[in-house]
Amino acid sequence: MKRTTLAVLAVGAAVLGAPTAVAHAAPPGTPCPPAVDRALAHAPDGAVVQCSSGRWEAYGGPYPHSDRWLSDEDGLDLHGQGMRNPEMMSGPWTGIPQDPATRCRAEQTAVVSAGEVGPPQVAEGEPGQPLRFEVLPVMFSIHLSGDCLWQAN
Repeated sequence: MKRTTLAVLAVGAAVLGAPTAVAHAAPPGTPCPPAVDRALAHAPDGAVVQCSSGRWEAYGGPYPHSDRWLSDEDGLDLHGQGMRNPEMMSGPWTGIPQDPATRCRAEQTAVVSAGEVGPPQVAEGEPGQPLRFEVLPVMFSIHLSGDCLWQAN
C-alpha cells in the first residue's frame, strides 16, 4: 500500500464529510451495562456519549478522550497522538468482547515522517477472546471493530 499524506487524508475527509462510525451506544438517558461504565462511544446521531452510573450521558468535554471506548461490528474511528487532541493514547490496550461470538479487531496507521502515514497495522483476536495490542506512539488513526470494550492497560 502506498504511503498517504496527512494533507490528502484531511482534505478527503473534509470534502467527503466522512463521519465517524457509530458504536452501539444508545441516546443520552438510556441504560448502559455496568461492564462499560466510564466508556465513551457514539450515539446513533453521532454525538459522543459516556456510560455513567448505568446511563448513557452526553459527553461534557470539548475533546473526547478516554482510556475506555465501546465499538460495535461497524466499528469506531478514533485518532491518536499523531494528531492534535488525541482520542486514544499510545500504550498497551485490550479489546474485550461483549459477546462470546465477537472478534475484536484494531486497524491503525501511524505517522512515519512529516506529513506521511504508513500502511495499516492490524491486530485481530479470536472469537470471544480478549485482544491485547499496542497503540503506537504516533498513531494517526485507528478503526476499532467488533462488539468490544477497549481499555488501556
